[in-house]
This record gives sequence, C-alpha cells and structure tokens, in this order.
Amino acid sequence: QLQLVESGGGLVQAGGSLRLSCVASGRTDTIHGMSWFRQAPGKGREFVAALSWSGGLTRYADSVKGRFTISRDYAKNTAYLQMNSLTPEATAVYYCAADRAAWGMVDQNYSYWGQGTQVTVSS
Repeated sequence: QLQLVESGGGLVQAGGSLRLSCVASGRTDTIHGMSWFRQAPGKGREFVAALSWSGGLTRYADSVKGRFTISRDYAKNTAYLQMNSLTPEATAVYYCAADRAAWGMVDQNYSYWGQGTQVTVSS
C-alpha cells in the first residue's frame, strides 16, 4: 500500500509561484510513477505532469510546459511540482497520484491518490 499526502497549495496572484509537495509513505520502494493531476470547478480531472520514479523521465501537459516542473527527492519519498508564472486558469484542486507499474498521462492507470490541495490564482 501507498499513502500520499499533498501540501503547498494556497492563494497566489497571477504571475506568482507555488511549490506543491507530495509525500509518499508505505511501500515506497514499489513506486514506478508519480504524477500530478488537477480538477477545476465544474471540470473533469486533467493531467498536469508525470515522473518515472527511478528513471527520472518526465511528461507535461502542453498548457504547463516551460512553467511547471515535476521533480522528486528519493531520500524524502517526496515529489514536487514547481509552478511558475501562474494564471487564473491554474485554479484547481491538485492531486498527487502514484502507481507501482504505470506512469504517464492517464489517470485510470494510477492506483493511489492523495486528498488534494487547493490552488487559487487571483487575477
């Protein structure tokens, strides 16, 4: 089993930055991929960024390329999402997801999810 806890959300002005953290616990030695998804009010869940845990490969949604960076710290079993140049369109609940076999853009491939952290970008 894996447990995921996100933190770092909050209120920021447009153009600002936030760094989200996702701490994994439990069988962290089995993590293959971790990703960030988001869900805005009234919309479906949207892929943001993905990381292959051991290889360090990354993928990003076109809407965040060049502004968001996903990374990990093995020693802390933590994944991060650095978000720069934020726009009001980034307002959403951000979820961390992990899986023992998958990584990538498809949310159905992830077995473990955090509770989410709210990001609000004011104009």
